[in-house]
Amino acid sequence: MIAKREIWNYSDHGQVWTGKYRNSHNLLHWHPDCELICPAQGALDVFCNGRSYTLEVGQALFIDSEQVHYMHATQPNTVLAVLIFNYNIIRFFAEPYTLSRPVFSDRYGVEQTYEKIRAVLAAKPPFYGAEACCEIERLMIEIFRGEPLAAKETKYDKATIAFKQLLEEINMRYRDLTFEEAAAFMNMSPSYFSRYFRKTAGVTFSRQLNCVRTDEAVRMLQSKPDMSVTQVADACGFGTIRNFNRIFKELTGFAPRDLPDNFILGDRFSYPSERAFDPTLRDCELIESSNGKTQ
Repeated sequence: MIAKREIWNYSDHGQVWTGKYRNSHNLLHWHPDCELICPAQGALDVFCNGRSYTLEVGQALFIDSEQVHYMHATQPNTVLAVLIFNYNIIRFFAEPYTLSRPVFSDRYGVEQTYEKIRAVLAAKPPFYGAEACCEIERLMIEIFRGEPLAAKETKYDKATIAFKQLLEEINMRYRDLTFEEAAAFMNMSPSYFSRYFRKTAGVTFSRQLNCVRTDEAVRMLQSKPDMSVTQVADACGFGTIRNFNRIFKELTGFAPRDLPDNFILGDRFSYPSERAFDPTLRDCELIESSNGKTQ
């Protein structure tokens, strides 16, 4: 579950992006922009800001700026409509608040607003960017008026910043990083760190570390055929070949020697990169888009 900060680029003068995905699967990620999603068909499991939700047709979910999240479709051919927009569009009224529960019944017309903005962004009439922003602002005012609100945690909370830095540290030091070092990095006692990590990431520290190590092992096995399985296990920090074989089979469903050439690890993983990235995995299909995505 390799987490990265996603950098979103909007085309031309717009500050809104629309798109639809089939069988959406994401990495753990975050971005300064806001996100509104609603399934046109099917259902998804969503992890957002430390909690898990199930999102079904007739519901919508708001992901606030900087919230760590991921999602994955739970039914075949799930289609998800997505609105990404610049947080500054709603900052003037949303700064002190966020939704106390991000999932809500779509009585506000999220899907209809999606279609209207998509059409505007495609046609590009005069002032289309301003019109798209106005539609988002109107919709979000209605949602904030109609849903229970909670005080927003400051985005500069020290623990939150340190946690995101720790995820980067795991990506870089997956071979030798220990639980004790990670707890010290967060300036927490081991017991508190264990609870905090699971609540914030949705998985334990050891599972996060094993997933990052396994993801790197998959890459090595596919790109470096001259390396033996033992060499790969050692390079990825598994310690023993027995431990490597057990964890690799648990997470991939294959023994290392039986891994298919085109295998992609799970529904929440990708290769480490210091550059901005698109957290959508290759088994997820973008079937509609108003403009380009990330650079």
